[in-house]
Amino acid sequence: MTHVLIVDDDPDCCDALAAIIAAEGFTSTTAGNLREARAQLGQQMPGVVFSDLQLPDGTGTDLFHDLDPHLGIEFVVITGRATVESAVDALKMGAADYLVKPLSVQRVKGILSRLPRASDLKAQIGILRGELRHLGRFGPMLGSSPVIQHVYEQIARVAPTALSVLLMGESGTGKEIAARTLHQMSARHKYDFLAVNCGAISSNLVESELFGHERGAFTGADRQHRGCFERANGGTLFLDEITEMPIKMQVKLLRVLETGVFMRVGTSAEIATDVRLIAATNRDPEHAVVEGKLRLDLYHRLNVFPISLPPLRERGKDVELLAQSFLDELNDQHGTTKSFPAAVEETLLSYPWPGNVRELRNYVQPAYIMSPPGSDNTAIVPVQVSLRGSTIPSTVTIAFGTSLEDADRKLILATLDRYAGSRTRAAQVLGISLKTIYNRLSQYRATGASKGDAADAAKADPSLDGDRDGRETDV
Repeated sequence: MTHVLIVDDDPDCCDALAAIIAAEGFTSTTAGNLREARAQLGQQMPGVVFSDLQLPDGTGTDLFHDLDPHLGIEFVVITGRATVESAVDALKMGAADYLVKPLSVQRVKGILSRLPRASDLKAQIGILRGELRHLGRFGPMLGSSPVIQHVYEQIARVAPTALSVLLMGESGTGKEIAARTLHQMSARHKYDFLAVNCGAISSNLVESELFGHERGAFTGADRQHRGCFERANGGTLFLDEITEMPIKMQVKLLRVLETGVFMRVGTSAEIATDVRLIAATNRDPEHAVVEGKLRLDLYHRLNVFPISLPPLRERGKDVELLAQSFLDELNDQHGTTKSFPAAVEETLLSYPWPGNVRELRNYVQPAYIMSPPGSDNTAIVPVQVSLRGSTIPSTVTIAFGTSLEDADRKLILATLDRYAGSRTRAAQVLGISLKTIYNRLSQYRATGASKGDAADAAKADPSLDGDRDGRETDV
């Protein structure tokens, strides 16, 4: 049976906490200051310590530093409302959770229900950090590039805590998968994970979706509805596109995060909830604050532990790993063994993927579907060019009077620039053969039609001294 040490100079708080702990089947002892607490640690080593941050002869943080991290003792800080920031600092140092006075019975029970599995959780994260890391996997996340490995480390550090997390990154970078990984790596994994896209809900329904409503609360409310904060109790709530939430709702969300209680629409009865919040945005949150899209106080409450998800163009060969994973899923579903031909592999590495992982998945699926019957290879399909987030011009301006030869040169070089020098992709988009691309580039470099164009051609095709691998086959 887990033993609990309670450290607080308020006897009423100690008695109330001890009663809850006893009701949950744990034993406990109390101490009113650091000296007594250290004496108790010498007599009986607890599995969990609940300690007030402000003590007569020091702070709870002092006691936290006294504990040997190898003993696996969980530390929960108790704080007044005015010192929540200190509690957050303790969480960043490794504390398991925190309680705000006056204590919530449900919050205490929730913490106790999760703590016995904390050692198992740390062991699980250790396995993911070690044995699975070399395979390029971390829970449901996939990738082995240095930038995504940094994300794994951040998730591993924050997952076991109660900290709110703000995920930032371009659309399609995998913020929901990262949120699910955080949930699975946390002690809340046996409870529900709920995801809500704040930008996909009508503004007049957001409150009902999050907090629920009573029957008859508004026109069409023909039954009671339990909202996300109620259904996710004990688990994790993921709010995607948080900057799209109406400002009035942001005020109510902040209150729930600070008090742990909410009210269904149509009633004044308060309902307690114990939910870990993970929010996400594809905007710059500080710009969103300036633009009035995100309340500053809510931003500070959510931004306790920010994690930035890197765009796919910065993840190197992760694009091949991810694409192969998507293709493996399709092969498993349909009992096939298709693979990517060389032209597709070149596209995977040369295209910047402005739509990130989502766009990559959407590319692999038609490549698989459009492959010829009986073929062991996927089809070579053009990417669907997305202008979002691209800094490369999407048009070529050709003045009246420009010769067809010059217009041809400008269009080919601009298309190569658009597709990061991929001759195969440029040929596909322009509807010409790969041989034609090679011949044109050789001609531009040989004739030096203009120094600028020759330089562009060399940059687009650095191997132009000779056709790479001798390939001049039509496509």
